[in-house]
Amino acid sequence: MEKKRCIDQLGRTVEFNFPPQRIISLVPSQTELLFDLGLDNRVVGVTKFCIHPSKWLTSKTKIGGTKKFNINIIDSLQPDLIIGNKEENYEEGIAELTSKYPVWMSDITNWESALKMIVEVGSLVDKNVKAELLLKEIENKFERIKTFHAQRVLYFIWKNPWMAVGKNTFIDTLLSKIGLSNCVKKDRYPEISFEDVKKLSPEIILLSSEPFPFQQKNIDELQIVLPNTKIILVDGEMFSWYGSRLLKAADYFSTLQL
Repeated sequence: MEKKRCIDQLGRTVEFNFPPQRIISLVPSQTELLFDLGLDNRVVGVTKFCIHPSKWLTSKTKIGGTKKFNINIIDSLQPDLIIGNKEENYEEGIAELTSKYPVWMSDITNWESALKMIVEVGSLVDKNVKAELLLKEIENKFERIKTFHAQRVLYFIWKNPWMAVGKNTFIDTLLSKIGLSNCVKKDRYPEISFEDVKKLSPEIILLSSEPFPFQQKNIDELQIVLPNTKIILVDGEMFSWYGSRLLKAADYFSTLQL
């Protein structure tokens, strides 16, 4: 088996046995990508939040959560490549794993970095052709999407405190991609008070299904503050999962009634 060296999306040099035969994924959306690239027999460990594909929920070893790894379980799996993400995972855990194993990290903040990740992961696992085909299919689907007309949108991801999606996030990129205008101009995921909501005066509020599971009662709560604003529940996976989920996202966005 040959050694391969590459640079991950954090600019770190990663050296590993190629092609890797014992892969651990620390990120749900990248786990789904590995499955769609045909890595069923080579992925040995995933997080408890890696719910797609459903069959891996029972067939793959759980290594803990995205923010808290069980290092002992990971050690028992003896991975030859671990795939993580800057935002999803925690720095201390990644540092400990990097001291023992090859760890490739993605950093997804926009459309370009998401598409680049697909190609780079394909190269990591010796599935270049499948990754390139997947990339082309995603690009083609998004080119055919009928975009919306720049409505001002506020996208909530959390409650207590209320937190919204800001700039320099993948979700913000997707909102723009489908023609919506994020009215939050702060970076990342700022806390938003009801007074802030009134000042922002969004035409549409989107309440995500994850990480906070918003429900109808949350729509009712916000509707009191902004009685004339359209407020709907949306599938958070479609807005926040990069990788092969983008194929399903393109179809999903076409069904949204905004």
